[in-house]
Amino acid sequence: MKRALLAFVILATFLVLPAASLEDTPSKYRRARQRMVDHQVRLRGVSDGKVLAAMAAVPRHRFVPQALKRKAYEDHPLPIGSGQTISQPYIVGLMTEALKLKANDHILEIGTGSGYQAAVLAKIVKMVTTIEIKEKLHKRAANILGELGYNNVEPIHGDGYFGQANAAPFDGIMVTAAVDHIPPPLLKQLKDGARLILPLGNPFSYQNLVLITKKGDDFITKQITGVLFVPLTGHALDKNNRKR
Repeated sequence: MKRALLAFVILATFLVLPAASLEDTPSKYRRARQRMVDHQVRLRGVSDGKVLAAMAAVPRHRFVPQALKRKAYEDHPLPIGSGQTISQPYIVGLMTEALKLKANDHILEIGTGSGYQAAVLAKIVKMVTTIEIKEKLHKRAANILGELGYNNVEPIHGDGYFGQANAAPFDGIMVTAAVDHIPPPLLKQLKDGARLILPLGNPFSYQNLVLITKKGDDFITKQITGVLFVPLTGHALDKNNRKR
């Protein structure tokens, strides 16, 4: 009788636990991350071991809204509020690999968004400065990055179009929102030999992912693939300042 009663209590306790608490386990997310890396990123051609390891380590589900956690490792972008998105995992891997990162690099990211891309960069390089124009997103990303211990990320609230001159020059710059011209301040803030990657084209339509490499006074441009990013806001969208 006592055994039956004990079994009933255990079963009743198990049944009333919230479903999320039974599923949201570290091992579940580790498996999901590895599947994401193996099937969405590596199989599409991203081969840099540092990038793959970083994406397998960063808890992407922590950077998306609570209601979308179960979709965090799926093969598409997700909304994060304020009209912004967290990029598709493959695009994160592709853009990160294109910068050819080294351990001692200082990278500038324009468009912090969720903070996920900054976290991936921070797993690879010495320092990441990331700028977000939308204050709500900036605060949320800064809090999550701090909670997760990314002490080598400096989140800044401001208009990323102008970069961060007092920390320049940078070993690489990544722009994670679309713009119809390359912001001149960012070109000036590149070290010689450094790379800048951005979605270039109509901010409200499809763009080309473009890689720019600084060689002395010249800039070498390479088109990588077609993409669709949300617009870079602020100065970049001011019709009086847009350069075509």
